[in-house]
Amino acid sequence: MTRFGYTLMTEQAGPKQLVRDAAAAEQAGFDLLVSSDHYSPWLSAQGHAPYAWTVLGAVAQVTERVELMTYVTCPTIRYHPAIVAQKAATLGLLSDNRFTLGLGAGENLNEHVVGGGWPSVRVRQEMLAEAIEIIGGLFDGEHPFDYTGQHFRVESGRLWDLPEQRVPVAAAVSGERSIARFAPMTDHLVAVEPEAELVQGWAKARSDAGKPQSRTIGQIPVCWGPDEDACVQTAHEQFRWFGGGWAVNADLPTTRGFAGATQFVRPEDVAESIPCGPDVSKIVEAVKPFWEAGFSDVALVQVGGDSQSEFLRVAESEILPALREASSS
Repeated sequence: MTRFGYTLMTEQAGPKQLVRDAAAAEQAGFDLLVSSDHYSPWLSAQGHAPYAWTVLGAVAQVTERVELMTYVTCPTIRYHPAIVAQKAATLGLLSDNRFTLGLGAGENLNEHVVGGGWPSVRVRQEMLAEAIEIIGGLFDGEHPFDYTGQHFRVESGRLWDLPEQRVPVAAAVSGERSIARFAPMTDHLVAVEPEAELVQGWAKARSDAGKPQSRTIGQIPVCWGPDEDACVQTAHEQFRWFGGGWAVNADLPTTRGFAGATQFVRPEDVAESIPCGPDVSKIVEAVKPFWEAGFSDVALVQVGGDSQSEFLRVAESEILPALREASSS
């Protein structure tokens, strides 16, 4: 059965609200809470970017059942992978083994801030592979852990506080090359396009490597609200960057750049890709391609920071029951 998650969108809410929303999402019945990990919002209109790891630590203390996940953290430029391993192990302990470390090659928007440059896709994937090796070595409990790679070094590393259950690692992939590299190295798949080829390619790559089958975790934006026109306007104001595609979204460095790149995107264009308004059946139809493609988990992003409470109320009474009924039929 498909599991459904709720996204703690750090770009559109402050830390205290995110913690409150997380507790409410667990109460509403979501299976999974995923958090973005950004230094900057995509557009200035979103208006927020608190530190995801502090938020998740607090979330771990106000929830009991729901799983937690970064969606996703880039462990290569803004963070050193040894520090990401330490953060993930700590969160695994705080959450009583409910945490999954979602990793990806990152976006210029968040990584350029530390002045480390923005490498090519090939180099970013090389860096991510090294980072995963480092994180895995530290999760193994080796000490002292030493590593010398092309991009990273670790000297006498050790995680002094490790959860009894190893923190699972999920990797964001977008095509055959990234699948071939990361499927054997990690535990689960992350992807934002409902493409069956990704799921099938991932499953084959893991089988060929002698690895067990895994979860495949997708994400989709929605904008539920009682007024469809208002929802379309909110989605356009805050989420029109979404349609740019991974290649564009990964490379633009600033909110001004995203504003310029999306200046000719119309509200009706956004409404074609994001279900807007009170009609729950539109949300079901938008999410349906994910479970048809074989995704095991789908996390919803409710667009609009000030609409979360009402969305979560309706999610409990209408949206989640409709999704579960449709995905199990």
